[in-house]
Amino acid sequence: MLYRALGKPVFFRMDPENAHHLVINGLHTAAAIPGMTSMLRGMYGVPEAPELATNLFGIHFPSPVGLAAGLDKNADAVPGFSAIGFGFMEVGTVTPLGQPGNDRPRLFRLPPEEALINRMGFNNRGAEAMAERLQALKARSIPVAVNIGKNKSTPNEEAFRDYEKCISALYEHADFFVVNISSPNTPDLRKLQHGDELAALLTAVIHRMAEEAERHGKSKAVLVKIAPDVSFDELEYMVDTIQNSGVSGLIATNTTLSRDGIKHKNAKETGGLSGKPLGVRSTEIISRVYRQTGGRLPIIGSGGIFSAEDAYDKIKAGASLVEIYTALIYEGPEINRKLHRGLRELLRRDGYRHITEAVGADHR
Repeated sequence: MLYRALGKPVFFRMDPENAHHLVINGLHTAAAIPGMTSMLRGMYGVPEAPELATNLFGIHFPSPVGLAAGLDKNADAVPGFSAIGFGFMEVGTVTPLGQPGNDRPRLFRLPPEEALINRMGFNNRGAEAMAERLQALKARSIPVAVNIGKNKSTPNEEAFRDYEKCISALYEHADFFVVNISSPNTPDLRKLQHGDELAALLTAVIHRMAEEAERHGKSKAVLVKIAPDVSFDELEYMVDTIQNSGVSGLIATNTTLSRDGIKHKNAKETGGLSGKPLGVRSTEIISRVYRQTGGRLPIIGSGGIFSAEDAYDKIKAGASLVEIYTALIYEGPEINRKLHRGLRELLRRDGYRHITEAVGADHR
């Protein structure tokens, strides 16, 4: 209620990207002030509930609801986001070299649809800067995944080298990795999702992950983030390639280029659409991936989650964990308590003792 009454009216009168930076910088500053992180946890934190805590990829997730990549691009606000009820978070997308991204304006609100369009273009300070930032943090209270991508100037045939560089620079600082080949805002990036390019890229990624595991004495999970804008035939082939590559799981889905049913004036803007309009499609992708893999490839569901029912739909479709982004912008940090309370109620309603029992329930 505090965010809706006070924060949102202020932020929504600002340029979207300026509001974004204000939040990230504010959380970054708050973490340096004694007692502020504890205050955030008291206001918005979520106590760990045994029925929602999950172990996956050899990692303990205190809750199944995480923060998707794109909000904390440089790992500037990890302590702040960790204090407001998330069970894990992604930082990035990070590229080997820092880059400014696309020209502004590049972030747009669509309030009637509770959606966003962005064409940020992987703006970030680079892998080495992120490594320094994560290394400077004290013990983390939630798992942190590093979402990695290629520089805009890197041709697709050399893209594997960028992913390898990110893995090497950040291996000891990440709890797990996410390979982003599905952003619509880097030219030709989505071509890496298909055919021989996908197989070659994942072969290189898995090889570098194995090298780093041997060097550091610890193996870590790597997931692939896929787009919603594929045909079901393309999806089937893509999932076969991902599953055969040896990666640990996938995230479904990234933003969409579709504008079906969107009437707001900002619908004409190029970029990826996130928020409520993506919900049904991302859940459908999750369901098809789960069915194709027989539930053997863990899925993190992302796209259009604004309520506990939205999250639960993705879990029943086959997601072991879920992520939010746009809902945090529209609903504020109170949303995590709402999601956790609602998920516990839905589990009790359906007679499940633990959330893992609900994963893939629609297929049984």
